[in-house]
Amino acid sequence: MKHASWLALEPVPFVPEVVLHQADDMHGLWEAVGTTAPPYWAFPWLGGQALARYVLDNPSAVKGKRVLDLATGSGLVAIAAMRAGAASVLAADIDPLTEEVVAQNCLANDVSVMWTGLDLLEGQVPHVDLVLAGDVLYERDMATRVLSWIQGTRVLLGDPGRDYLPQQGLVEVAAYDIATTRELEGVPVKRVRVFTLPVENP
Repeated sequence: MKHASWLALEPVPFVPEVVLHQADDMHGLWEAVGTTAPPYWAFPWLGGQALARYVLDNPSAVKGKRVLDLATGSGLVAIAAMRAGAASVLAADIDPLTEEVVAQNCLANDVSVMWTGLDLLEGQVPHVDLVLAGDVLYERDMATRVLSWIQGTRVLLGDPGRDYLPQQGLVEVAAYDIATTRELEGVPVKRVRVFTLPVENP
């Protein structure tokens, strides 16, 4: 991995079954990488940890299904879905650095996923059985696009109470108290919930 000196291979705190290349210092890594966008791919974000925990504890949610991991980042959720028995997983992220990161993290966990750098929100939802989306509601524009895009789709959404989480229309299926850091979240522990959307049967 190009930035291996900043990324230690360690178990994910709330999902120790999965190991990821993780950074200890987001700001230092960001300066070193020199990209406009922060290195979201170097950390197991809370919404992703909750989703990964949920699918590993409830493998029937993904078993035998074609799954899309939207805004995959490190690939944590995609890896957990494969570990839980998904037929296939498409990991999607518009940050091109995630392709290398996801590949390395998959290698470390002995799984294989597909990857795309396309902005899928510009088109229709791909032909998948389930969309997994962790921590995607942190910006107004992003939240608006995602929430519109997933309407009518079978989805699991992991969120730690971001500003643009809708107050209605979601069905909570799980909740976890997950340890974090003050650097990333401003508190040592946050309540993170997993939601689904009501979808009419075809």
